[in-house]
Amino acid sequence: MPRNIRMMDRAASPLVVFLVEDNALIRDNLIVALEELVDMRVVAWAESEGAAADWLREHPDGWQLAVIDLFLRDGSGLGVLQACRERKSRQRAVVLTNYADVDIRAQCLAMGADAVFDKSTELDAFLEFCER
Repeated sequence: MPRNIRMMDRAASPLVVFLVEDNALIRDNLIVALEELVDMRVVAWAESEGAAADWLREHPDGWQLAVIDLFLRDGSGLGVLQACRERKSRQRAVVLTNYADVDIRAQCLAMGADAVFDKSTELDAFLEFCER
């Protein structure tokens, strides 16, 4: 398994999440928020585009929600969006970034994102989306 991807212990949960975030503090806080506030289960996370794309390819049915940051240690969240573009209808891809301006939102939506949220100003809206 690549160094920058980690599998989490899998348990029964209403929604199974794959998280793509290279900042350890943000990643750890998101895992806590998703698992405790929204009752989701993060089953795996990746820090780079390549590791995320590999995981998605190896686990096509292993997730229901992909939460993707745009700026990663290596590569970009746009490449991750491309990797999950052919997902099943029950699967959603959401971009959670600090750079959610009008152009970025349009580009992400055009590439198949179901929603785009700003980490610094739209966390409540992001969590509400996750609860739906």
